[in-house]
Amino acid sequence: MITSPVVVKKSTEYTLEDWVQNPPEKKEWVNGQLLDKNGMTLKHSRIQGNLYFYWRSYKDSSEQGGKVYTDVPCRTNKQGRYPDVAYLTPELETEFGNEKVLPQSFPLSAEIVSPTDLAEDVIAKAQEYLESGGEEVWLVFPENKWVIVVTQESRLIFISGQVVNTQKVLNGFSIPVDELLS
Repeated sequence: MITSPVVVKKSTEYTLEDWVQNPPEKKEWVNGQLLDKNGMTLKHSRIQGNLYFYWRSYKDSSEQGGKVYTDVPCRTNKQGRYPDVAYLTPELETEFGNEKVLPQSFPLSAEIVSPTDLAEDVIAKAQEYLESGGEEVWLVFPENKWVIVVTQESRLIFISGQVVNTQKVLNGFSIPVDELLS
């Protein structure tokens, strides 16, 4: 009896371009792998909602235009990411508002740090956003009651009892740290 050889098909890698064409919900493309955005807690979700609400309300009342998003995909120079909260300026909204994935970092992004996140990874992500067209990144540490605002020029830490404010994008926005984290 003659048998035919078994053909083993090599699995194709899931590339960044694949991710950009069809980004899986809440899965970031990091170093060639799809990673779940995990560690979401009730507190994390509440703070994400607060920041979305306050940025959007301020954007509307100040008539600066643009859009505020939650868990929206963007492509950095290296990875496929989903910032927790992001603001897109009116100019970039006109240029990229109908894309599946923003082909750069958002001008203003926020990451709410979960208990399972490593600080070094979150700081590297902020740097990645800045290297990919982002101008300002907020790193929100709910457990420590810190908000670190990162730009190319500065790293500012705001703590409980202080008022955090934007540095470069969504000009004039400010909020007490305790109110944001409530």
